[in-house]
Amino acid sequence: MNPEESQTPQTTDESLFQKEQPNVEQPENSSVESVVERAAPNSTVDRQNDQPTSAVSNLDPQGQSLTNELTQQSTAEVVTLLEEETTALGSEVESIYNRQEEAAQRLAQLQSQEQALKEEIANLQLSYKSIQAQLGETQTALTQLVQETLSGLEQRKAALQISVEQLERRQERIRNEMRTTFAGASQDLAIRVQGFKDYLTGSLQDLAAAAEQLQLVPKQKPEPEKLEIKQVKPPEEQLGTPQFAQQQFQDTTKQIRRLIDQYRTKPDYYGPPWQLRRTFEPVHAERVSNWFFSQGGRGALRTTGSRLQNILIGSAVISILHKLYGDRLRTLVLANTPERLGEWRRGLQDCLGIGRPDFGPDKGVVLFETPEALAQKADRLVKANQLPLILIDDSEEQISLALLQFPLWLAFAPDPKMMRSYDDNY
Repeated sequence: MNPEESQTPQTTDESLFQKEQPNVEQPENSSVESVVERAAPNSTVDRQNDQPTSAVSNLDPQGQSLTNELTQQSTAEVVTLLEEETTALGSEVESIYNRQEEAAQRLAQLQSQEQALKEEIANLQLSYKSIQAQLGETQTALTQLVQETLSGLEQRKAALQISVEQLERRQERIRNEMRTTFAGASQDLAIRVQGFKDYLTGSLQDLAAAAEQLQLVPKQKPEPEKLEIKQVKPPEEQLGTPQFAQQQFQDTTKQIRRLIDQYRTKPDYYGPPWQLRRTFEPVHAERVSNWFFSQGGRGALRTTGSRLQNILIGSAVISILHKLYGDRLRTLVLANTPERLGEWRRGLQDCLGIGRPDFGPDKGVVLFETPEALAQKADRLVKANQLPLILIDDSEEQISLALLQFPLWLAFAPDPKMMRSYDDNY
């Protein structure tokens, strides 16, 4: 064997050893560096292989073929490695490019958010400045308002102090007058005294009239007055006793219903005297209709629990009858105390628009405390061709039989279920 031939394989083995050694010791820093470093030894091997190959080609055809095979193998390995590294590098570059695009989009989004936040901060600063200005104006206006209010309150306080001082002086003057005169008597006492005065005046006048008609020397037989009342019944029939429930009085019934509806739906608070001037509720209209058409103008109604309401019902009856019979109607009121008679007088004045001249023995309304005196007055009115209407207060526990003979009477019966003190005003 030639020495040149023996050296050729060794060189090939060394070149292969050198070719494999960089692949083992190469650190994995980056794909690009690894490809370059791997390509460099391969080129060295190729150069080393080229020289022996040229040398061997001149010497031995078998060595030349072996060298070519080795060179082709190493070249294929290098190409394969380069392709793999190129693919990995391309994917990595693509991922880097994608991350850069995402970073750019995120940066643009953050920049837009930053711009929006800056605009919002600017708007908030403007709003804050405007709110501060408004707050300052509000505080100024509030301060002025408080000052004006305080000054006004101080003025009112001063005026009230002056008024209090004047009232104190007036109170002291009234006390001095009360100690020396009757000017300071209470209104309730004055009302009670006036009611008693009216009642006493009417009683004295009735007593004087009765005394004038007394016969001091009896003629035939001193018979009771009740027998004389029975003999006076024919004149009552001649005058025409009101019969509101009979069929032949249809015109009167229609007129009464029309007046009740007028009082209920169209009250006239400034009407003429003897016309109802107060609000007339359906409950009052029902009771008045019941007294006229069911009881025929002679009967008792359950009290409403208030004397003022009873007076209102009685005023409606008086107003209707006065519209029908005019001045022939004479109202006789019966109550057991002067105070209650005073309440009836004030209530009738208020509801019918009448005055003090309409109360008296020879006037439209007469007040009585005892049923006997009222019966005598009603008898004289019937003889004088007058039409008496008797109103009996709910304080009367019993009705005298002498009152039931007259054609028109309305009694307010006390309700046993209601515990009411008759000493109350209303």
